[in-house]
Amino acid sequence: MVEAFAVASGKGGTGKTTATLALGMALADEHDVTVVDADTGMANLLFHAGLADVDTTLHELLVEDADRPVEAAVYERHGLRVVPCGTSLAGFEAADPARLREVVATLAADTDVLLLDSPAALGSKSAVLPVVLADRTITVLHPTIPALSDGLKVQEYARSYGTDSAGVLFNRVRDDSRIDAIADRTREYFDGPVLGQVPECRSADAARSAGEPLLAHAPESPAAQAFRAAAESLTVRDGESGAVADRFRSAVVPEQP
Repeated sequence: MVEAFAVASGKGGTGKTTATLALGMALADEHDVTVVDADTGMANLLFHAGLADVDTTLHELLVEDADRPVEAAVYERHGLRVVPCGTSLAGFEAADPARLREVVATLAADTDVLLLDSPAALGSKSAVLPVVLADRTITVLHPTIPALSDGLKVQEYARSYGTDSAGVLFNRVRDDSRIDAIADRTREYFDGPVLGQVPECRSADAARSAGEPLLAHAPESPAAQAFRAAAESLTVRDGESGAVADRFRSAVVPEQP
């Protein structure tokens, strides 16, 4: 069994990386989970997971004639397998996004759930490929009408490549009085359910500063509890590992959104 989710958003600043790791840790209670930082240009998952000083990252796997096995960039942390991406401009420029297909296909052979922490915008081939490769998208949004508009663009693009929606996760919720109306609008226009509503929480900032995932740093915080509830509402579907791996390898790499 393996299913790949692209954790995506219309714009940056939604707490997408925090959400990716939190959902991954929660899902790891029942599944083998691998988290990949697929944002090759603006990666920061390595800081959240305490992997800032590792030698091998996704960047090294995406260069032409890469001589390192995929396993060299896989790190066991917090009950997960984590594949961080480097942060250097040189690494980004040297990386070939199309090679992500083979990396993801290799990882799919040894996991139940793949979470691809995706770039926030859809402005380049490297940004859209995680959405193209995924079985379903989890769209992380602020609870505002403009954010819904941005998220709908993600959904529209995902649909065009046959990627389904797993639902919408509202993060960094500050005004409880508005969220119900926004959630109702979301159910009207988005495929999939509202997975959860995660409150703004100082513990998330403290976790990032400590270089730890939120669920490891503050497991009883309101935000951590909300992420666990969201993971419980996310149904992981059965699939054939071999078939999924072959699909990853044959996925068409778009030239532009």
